[in-house]
Amino acid sequence: MLTLFEIGAALLVLSGAFSWINHAYLKLPHTIGLLLMALLASFALMALQAIFPSLGLTETVSSAIGQIDFNVTVMNGMLAFLLFAGALHVDMKFLKSEKWAIASMATIGVLMSTFIVGTGFYWLVNAFGVDLPYTWAIVFGALISPTDPVAVLSILKTVNLPDSLNAKIAGESLFNDGVGVVVFAIAVAVAVGATGTGHGVEHAAADAIETVQATAGGGHGGGGVDAASIAKLFFVEAGGGAILGGFTGWLAYKMMAKIDEHAIEILITLGIVAGTYAIAQRLHLSGPIAVVIAGLLIGNKGAEFAMSDKTRTYLFGFWEMIDEILNSVLFLLIGLEILVLGISPKFGLIMLLCIPLVLLARLVAVSVPMRFLGLFKTFTKGAIPVLTWGGVRGGISVALALSLPPVEYKPVILAATYGVVVFSIIVQGLTVKSVVKSRVNPDLL
Repeated sequence: MLTLFEIGAALLVLSGAFSWINHAYLKLPHTIGLLLMALLASFALMALQAIFPSLGLTETVSSAIGQIDFNVTVMNGMLAFLLFAGALHVDMKFLKSEKWAIASMATIGVLMSTFIVGTGFYWLVNAFGVDLPYTWAIVFGALISPTDPVAVLSILKTVNLPDSLNAKIAGESLFNDGVGVVVFAIAVAVAVGATGTGHGVEHAAADAIETVQATAGGGHGGGGVDAASIAKLFFVEAGGGAILGGFTGWLAYKMMAKIDEHAIEILITLGIVAGTYAIAQRLHLSGPIAVVIAGLLIGNKGAEFAMSDKTRTYLFGFWEMIDEILNSVLFLLIGLEILVLGISPKFGLIMLLCIPLVLLARLVAVSVPMRFLGLFKTFTKGAIPVLTWGGVRGGISVALALSLPPVEYKPVILAATYGVVVFSIIVQGLTVKSVVKSRVNPDLL
């Protein structure tokens, strides 16, 4: 049995080795290259295990990877730092100019996609003989609908977009995961209450049910969930998270403005990220929204008024390294996670058919708000296709799927989630440049 330190060391070694191979030979975008090589390594281990079953290769590796709780690692560890690092580099000026597009896609768009995907998934899965209740199909719609800010921001680094379009994609991805987690919380609570599967609930799913029940004023198994409690949950989680992030970001800004010592100011930002996310979780507020707001405040107002040139260089360089290291480990883990998931081949066709379903829902979720707002302002040419194809899913969706209680519907939801995520990162990530070039402006690339 490997220790957690040994597992962590192995992941860092693999991240470094795969990164070097990719940079020296494959020349793929960094995170996509790591995911692809991790997948290939996983399939190679499976093939060797099939040929030489006595070696026990997959059991050894999967038992080591299995010691890492992917949901806890992503949602309660990496996510806060990755979101802050991403928000730190987003220009508030462009974000404000696209606020209505970002807000509508991050709220109305997520809700529309959730029900379109959920309804389509319900009919699809039941057509293949899997007796999936509609409430659990909506759970899949909720966890797969938000674009992943980690994956999106990573891929945006490889694409040269107009500022307004870049702001829409980055801004939406930073905020819609917070909204998506709230929708997921409600969907899980309703599904558990409707099907009576309240025992053995794990991690995020347990937190989701506890939060919804607390907001609803008590009850068990989601029985207290109604329209009023859902609306209250949205207001408390999202609004409360924004207020918390605004306060802690302002506090950090004031502290940094009084000194000029880059090491201490970097330490302040680390404390703000960890502390803000921990407080948000304790108070049942949206941790993702809280750290995004704090990051935007420090990265814009803080960088302009509270940092010297030296501090700005060191602080932004530090967070760029944090972003690169955590992204590398995360995408490596996504690729290796297939050894632990045990996805059944019988779900292969469902996984494939879910890809166009999710893309169709994304198209509707983007085009409806954009076309309505287009009545009042002009958007960049090709915005809808780029926003649709650039809406990449990633580790957050996998983490939420893994957090579901051990019900009979979990394997098919997990398989569909993993299939969409892998396609999204590799295929959409590698071809988004071509979409931008053909739909926006060939001179941009």
